[in-house]
Parts: sequence; C-alpha cells; structure tokens
Amino acid sequence: MEFSRDYLSSDFFHNLLHKHNLMIFGLYGIIGLILLSIVIFCTLFVYEHFFWTKKIKDVRKKHVVVTGGSSGIGKCMAILAAKKGANVTVIARNVENLEKAKHEILQACENKDTQRVEYLSLDIGADYETVEKALADLENDMGPIYMLVNCAGLAIAGKIEDTTPKSLDIMMRTNFLGTYYCIKAVTPRMKASKEGVIVLVSSQGGLLGIFGYTAYCSTKFALRGLAESLVMELQPYNISVTLCLPPDTDTPGYAIEELSKPIETRAISQMVNLIQPEVVAEKAFEDALARNFFSAIGLEGFIMTTLCAGMSPVKLYRQLFVQVLLMGPLRFIGVVYLFIFQRIIAQCKQYTNSENIKKVK
Repeated sequence: MEFSRDYLSSDFFHNLLHKHNLMIFGLYGIIGLILLSIVIFCTLFVYEHFFWTKKIKDVRKKHVVVTGGSSGIGKCMAILAAKKGANVTVIARNVENLEKAKHEILQACENKDTQRVEYLSLDIGADYETVEKALADLENDMGPIYMLVNCAGLAIAGKIEDTTPKSLDIMMRTNFLGTYYCIKAVTPRMKASKEGVIVLVSSQGGLLGIFGYTAYCSTKFALRGLAESLVMELQPYNISVTLCLPPDTDTPGYAIEELSKPIETRAISQMVNLIQPEVVAEKAFEDALARNFFSAIGLEGFIMTTLCAGMSPVKLYRQLFVQVLLMGPLRFIGVVYLFIFQRIIAQCKQYTNSENIKKVK
C-alpha cells in the first residue's frame, strides 16, 4: 500500500493523468464542435427553408433560347422549357436535326395553341456580327430573350501532341467563343429589361484537368471564369447566372467523343456512371430558376463543387457553411482520386509499351 501511495503521488502519475485528461477534454471538444456544427447547419437550413423568401423564376410565356438544342442536354432543356409554358427557340447547325427537335418540343408544350417553337440554323462560333444580327432578328420575331441556355459544345479527345490546331480551334469556337458571343449579344437587352437567366453548360472537366482532355478542359475551364465575371456584372440587373457541370452524359456527342479517346481517358471515365441527358437537364433547369450558381449531379458533383468553390458566388448560408466545414477533408479525398488516376495512367502506359514490344517481335 505504501508503494501505491508513492506511485499515486509521483510526478509520473500526475503527468500521465494530465495527458489522459487532455485527451478526454480534446475528445469532448471534438464532439462539441461536431454537435455545434450540426446545430448551426440545422438552424441555417430551417431559416432558409421556411423563413427566407425564395425568388424562384418562372419561364411561362417567356422566350427561352437554347443553343445546341437539336440533341442531347440542349434538346432536353428545350423540352422542359416547353412543358413549363415557355416559347422556345433552339439553335444548332443541322437543319434536319433541328426540324426533328422542333417536332418533339411542340409535343411537350403545355399549351400547343398559344406557345411558339422555332429553330435557327446558326454557327454561333463563326463571328460575333453574324450571331448578334441573328439574335436581334430572332427577338424581333419571338420577343425578348428571357432565358439563354448555352448547351452547344463538343469534345475531341486526345493528348496535347495528338490534338491538331484545327481541333483546338473548333472546340474553342464552339465551347467558349460561341457561348461568349451569344451572351454578349443578349446582355444589353436583358439589362434594359432588368431580368433574365443565363445558363452555361460546362463540364466536370471544367473543374478538373483530365488526361486526354488538354484542349477540351481548357475551353471548359474558361467558361467558369466567364460565369463568375458575369455574376458580378449582371447581378445588379436581376440577371442570374448558372454554371452547369455535368459528368459524362449519354448524348450523340459523347458517342462521337468515344472514338478518339486514349485508353487512359477511357479508363478514367469508366470510374463514374454515364448519366442520361434528361437528368442533367432537369437539375440544371431547377438550379437556374432557383438562381443557384453551380449545378452538379451526384456525389462526385457535390465533392467537386465544394472542393473547388474558391471565390465562386454563394447564395445559401448553409451552402457556405458546408463548404467551409468540408473543404479540408475533401481535399484529402481529391488527392486520393488523383492518386488513382495516376495509377491508371501508369498501368495503361505499361500495357501500351508491352503491346508495342509484341508488335516489334
């Protein structure tokens, strides 16, 4: 017993007890922070969900224009607009595809007797003067453009040394310049009316550089810079901007894109499921009318928009809170993804080298 008393009164025991107490207090602190975070999130959610006046926009009897509207996500967006009572114009180059799309959109109209559906054959990336005149003439015929959905785009996959200057020029004109020209053309009239909705369809490749998409990702990254700048310029005029970031989507364009993909790109793409264009369009339309800046699909979309939020606009306090809370941990998850991508690339290189050796033999 005497030994026990000496032990209990020793510095070693007090130091050990002190360390254990610190560990317990630290554990309580972590639990407290978690509980506090939950309380703050729930409070913000209840406030924004039940007490904050929601300004949801409405396209009924308004003019909605969709570039790239003859197929894929664009056609699905046009169909949704028609279902919601809008007058719709779809823009693309192929007249035959436009006529087919017009018929489908007409069938989806909420009121076939009063709604109008038209199409415009136009190369939006050719030159600004042509785009400006075409859209001005369109507004004279169909009325002012209330919602502009920029869906026109294409991807030509390939490593930087395999991508021709012509392919880069085509993607830059279609994915970026065409979007820029259309927005520039409609902005003065939207500002004058002090209302409008602008949607830019980018890609998850607009937040993350991917092997085999050096040219494509460059054009899609540019759309984010355009979208963030537009928010600053147009917000005072009640014009909302939404950046849509879909994953690989089952469209005619995707089928063509598959033909030129390097094996590394194909392997990385197969890590996520192929999404149907209707799903992307429905989410994008919902986010656009709710004035949300980002529109993303699924867990991967949430991770990427949270991790890459940076200086992007914030609409909801709870969204900001989640970004601040999770950005650090999600960085670790992002690095894990990058490690997996690098492993895939290394394995594909090894496979390609072995195949080349077999051919030589």
